[in-house]
Amino acid sequence: MEWSDLKIFLAIARLGTLGAAARYLGQTQPTMGRRLRVLEEAVGQTLFQRTSNGFVLTDEGATVLAHAERMEEEAIAFERRLAGGAGQLDGMLRVSASDWFGVYVLTPIFAAFTAIHPGVTVELVTDSRMFSLARREADLVFRIRPFEEPEVVQRKLLHIDYSLYGRADMVPPTLGDGRDCRLVTMDTAFGDLPDVVWLQRLLPEARIAFRSNNREVQARACAAGAGFAVLPRPLGDATAGLVRIDLGEVPPGRDTWVGYHRDLRRLARLRALLDLTVERLSG
Repeated sequence: MEWSDLKIFLAIARLGTLGAAARYLGQTQPTMGRRLRVLEEAVGQTLFQRTSNGFVLTDEGATVLAHAERMEEEAIAFERRLAGGAGQLDGMLRVSASDWFGVYVLTPIFAAFTAIHPGVTVELVTDSRMFSLARREADLVFRIRPFEEPEVVQRKLLHIDYSLYGRADMVPPTLGDGRDCRLVTMDTAFGDLPDVVWLQRLLPEARIAFRSNNREVQARACAAGAGFAVLPRPLGDATAGLVRIDLGEVPPGRDTWVGYHRDLRRLARLRALLDLTVERLSG
């Protein structure tokens, strides 16, 4: 087994396709495919599932990935020491978060991180689906529910307050009624979320005018006058034209959790990104 083959394996695991990995490493796609087959023959396992959407790690591939990243970290540390740059970090980190949280909370922090550590590439994927840390679909995941997987290291990051918002020129709804009031809310698949239940309880006669599973879309629709919406305050406060509506009872907020696979606990670039995120959010 050669380190050069493991570098190819790492690039495919992180970027998801042979083409993207080939461009990243400056090699041809056929060469990448051939070296991957050599590595799979060497370990005696299929490391990726070939799908129409790209390459997905198998369970065996996820195991190899954990060891390959530790080898990569040692190799990078060795190269830094030889070059006299032991304080520099290199490599890629793939982070998953919900749409609005990624845009309004994480992006400014990650931009600051890349300025401090220009050798690290941060890839932020905003998606409502739950990315698997066990299958290494992401290195770091932010979400509103605790992780149940035993191999995940997690912590509660912060509590997000929510509020009811509307345009300043709209007549506020009446508590306990809501008749003649239009609402912007989550789609039916997310009808059991605490803020959705709260909205239905306080304004039972209101009409649903607009639904979306995307909080930023809801904020834009609200600002365009489609109706009132319950939004996370970092998003609602940052959306031009919206004001908070006080119904005498605040909607329930949500806790945000962050997790990563335990095999990455010594990955220096991940620790550095997480430390800066915690520092900025705690402040």
